[in-house]
Amino acid sequence: MAGRRVAHPIEVESMAILRSRHDFTTLPPLSRAVAERVCHAGADLSFAESLVLDEAALRAGRAALAGGAPIYADARMVAAGITTREAIVPLTDPRVPALAAEAGTTRSAAAMALAAREAPAGAVWVVGNAPTALFQLLAQPPAEPALVVGLPVGFVGAAEAKAALVDSGLPCVANRGERGGSAVAVAAVNALLYFSEDGA
Repeated sequence: MAGRRVAHPIEVESMAILRSRHDFTTLPPLSRAVAERVCHAGADLSFAESLVLDEAALRAGRAALAGGAPIYADARMVAAGITTREAIVPLTDPRVPALAAEAGTTRSAAAMALAAREAPAGAVWVVGNAPTALFQLLAQPPAEPALVVGLPVGFVGAAEAKAALVDSGLPCVANRGERGGSAVAVAAVNALLYFSEDGA
């Protein structure tokens, strides 16, 4: 887990504005941290209403991250945003193009299929870009995921993939609807990495 993080004054001011526009205090601590950071990342308070958060799942995810669990990301943009940890991007595996062609699926789906077969139990999975990656994780789940952050964006399949994730019983962060994206998926992970019990 990252050491104590010092927020830039602009971020402090931005968070203060965010909190003046929506009351997040009714949420339990980790749910609040994730909701605030996701809304902040997208400058979009609609996430406060659409996010599906489970405090127990978030505690498990945070504990896994603190214990050094690997992070698997569906896109380079997601991995780049998790600045305090190195994330694995299965899409960069040289075996993926051939696997995608053989299966007749997207490279994102093939990458997640490969990673789910080979990853250790207890990993954290982050999908912020490709609904097909999330659908693949649900079709062939990895071993005992600590947390699945499923926040892909798009008009084709994103809402359906996230609804299926919520219904799957896997420990997850998701939202209802088409909104999402790499920035908000990263924000959810960073909220857990940055969280401190004293609220600093």
